[in-house]
Amino acid sequence: MLEVIIPLLSLIALEVILGIDNIIFISILADKLPENQRNKLRYWGIGLAMVMRLLLLGIISWILKLDQTLLSIVGKDISGKGLILIAGGLFLVYKSTKEIYHKTEINADTPVEPTAKSSFAKLLSEVIILDLVFSIDSIITAVGMVQQLWVMYTAVVVTVGIMLIASRPISEFIRLHPSFKILALCFLMMIGVSLLAEGLHFEIPKGYIYFSMAFAFLVDIIQMKTVKKA
Repeated sequence: MLEVIIPLLSLIALEVILGIDNIIFISILADKLPENQRNKLRYWGIGLAMVMRLLLLGIISWILKLDQTLLSIVGKDISGKGLILIAGGLFLVYKSTKEIYHKTEINADTPVEPTAKSSFAKLLSEVIILDLVFSIDSIITAVGMVQQLWVMYTAVVVTVGIMLIASRPISEFIRLHPSFKILALCFLMMIGVSLLAEGLHFEIPKGYIYFSMAFAFLVDIIQMKTVKKA
């Protein structure tokens, strides 16, 4: 029994950690919508992430073929997974950089075009793109950890349940604290660079990335408490 429970709990923990990036991205996009549509985008985004992961588990043999070399660039073998990670990384770096620019360089006096308000469908399409990238990375990681397909299905469903519960508090926290929104966007940029590096076979240990993120988050918490006392 332990040989099943331990891998299951380990996989759930790993999926939750990987899912945090997804929640942050969805939360930042949801903030562009009217309040009555924010939860809808979060639930649709996380729900579609679960559907994608379950469907990808159903075609696991095709997923495994994504690790096979498709082409070589400057002596680097690029697989199907690598192409997806590179595309996803570029998209994430672009989106986070653009959002940071809007938050830091465009002030309240800058005129906003009427079309600047993002539509639900447009934001959902952006969520789907990132869902696909994170889902493929997540499934390949899961296959490397466990062999039983039912364990993977269980881990995906449990993880999505945790993400649904955590998404609203995380989203509200980011919305109420602008400094954390910038920090979250920097995290997403870092994740984008990590995806790019992984796609080009420059492995950056994820432990280093998440430790850096946790340390930066702690520093921002301390700074916020200090400012409040001043």
